[in-house]
Amino acid sequence: MNINKKYKVLFVCLGNICRSPAAQGIFESVVAAHGASDRIEADSAGIYSGHQGQLPDRRMRAAASARGYDLTHRARPVSSLDFLDFDLVIAMDDENYEDLMHLAPSVEATHKIKRMASYLTTHKISYIPDPYYMGQDGFELVLDLLEESCANLYRSL
Repeated sequence: MNINKKYKVLFVCLGNICRSPAAQGIFESVVAAHGASDRIEADSAGIYSGHQGQLPDRRMRAAASARGYDLTHRARPVSSLDFLDFDLVIAMDDENYEDLMHLAPSVEATHKIKRMASYLTTHKISYIPDPYYMGQDGFELVLDLLEESCANLYRSL
């Protein structure tokens, strides 16, 4: 990490109302627990801009709140300019990954893109599923996956 500026991580999902704001909130909690908030910053964005300005899905906020996470991020679309501002851009699934690869402004920028599931060690799944149509169990599963991957992501930094 560059000691002169914060290391910045951007989490990206489709609409920026479920997975990516949850990842942001969980990761910020992990960073704060390690006393690193002055060195590491997180944000989230979506491929789709139709939810711009909205809070995360109420079901995700409720499930996250039950685990102690307060999700207050307002949805925003990802931009090619984000590749200039962030050190790491993390996609929740393969479709998000491909969309980010096409959005990246340069070959160098594509090296910043990683899959969130690549930080999983105990779960055998290659993507973070979208819980939007999965019911309560889907939100709990996604939170389980994000808690593990966020902790491992922090350790990798």
